[in-house]
Amino acid sequence: MKRYFREISVTLALGLVLLGLAGFAPAFYQPQPLLSLATREAPTLVVACGMVLVIICRQIDISVGSQFSVCSVCAALLAARGWPLAMVVPASAALGALLGAVNGVLVAGLRLPSIVVTLATMVTLRQGLNLVRQGAFVNLPDSVQWFGLSQAAGQWTLVGAALALLVAFGLAMRHLAAGRWVYAVGTDAEAARLAGIRPQLVTFLVFVLLGALTGLAATMNLVQSPQVQPMVGAGLELKVIAAVVVGGVAISGGRGNLWGAFAGLLLLACVSPALTHLHIEAYWEKAIQGAIILLAVVADGVRQRKQKF
Repeated sequence: MKRYFREISVTLALGLVLLGLAGFAPAFYQPQPLLSLATREAPTLVVACGMVLVIICRQIDISVGSQFSVCSVCAALLAARGWPLAMVVPASAALGALLGAVNGVLVAGLRLPSIVVTLATMVTLRQGLNLVRQGAFVNLPDSVQWFGLSQAAGQWTLVGAALALLVAFGLAMRHLAAGRWVYAVGTDAEAARLAGIRPQLVTFLVFVLLGALTGLAATMNLVQSPQVQPMVGAGLELKVIAAVVVGGVAISGGRGNLWGAFAGLLLLACVSPALTHLHIEAYWEKAIQGAIILLAVVADGVRQRKQKF
């Protein structure tokens, strides 16, 4: 029970929020708004799956928002030139993996701090995209929206794909040796090395995987709109990291799981629609989300101090 205290706490908090909405704002539970909310958060959930691995590995990547923007624009340009989605999706994932590999080489190969490396790549990618696109939107063919399906079918496809990835990665982290390697490296890299694990390779691969998932998430967002703006990923990194940390993944590495991150994402995602249905000013959204994140970090700090003593 103590091992999963944070995850249980976040799940209970989410349950209380949903219960409160059932009593004070039952309109929140109308099927179509709920499906739209889940669809909007599906790409974020996919990126969060990769971010969980990176943070458990005692690293961080704050460039995912810029990677998301670059992959979105490049995928949109390919789709606008007539590429089928069956080719656009893997191309975007491959581009994301390449961008993640750059971070991985600098962090794992050159032993540079991940916060510094990803801050540099975040700014470089964002400013480079601004310079190239000059704020111009990319218009998409009608066949791209919702994969050429109806809106409802496209929404269910996106939500189902995101949940399938969550389950697959959750099971892999629990039952595959590669998942245990990530925990081992995040807990104690030197001990992991002595046990026959290659910490630098594991670190490199989690950055590559996060990049690939970011590229995939970019295409999942692409099909939801008739056009793509260059700064579509602005703020994504903060949203993803917040959900992961709130969900119980220790920023110091070695602890956490995908299920907690999923609950954290749902909790933060419910704030905005809850305020709307309760007729509370929208500017409270960031304040409430910030308070939730602060409480999660403080709780983690208190827990670590108790463990030391």
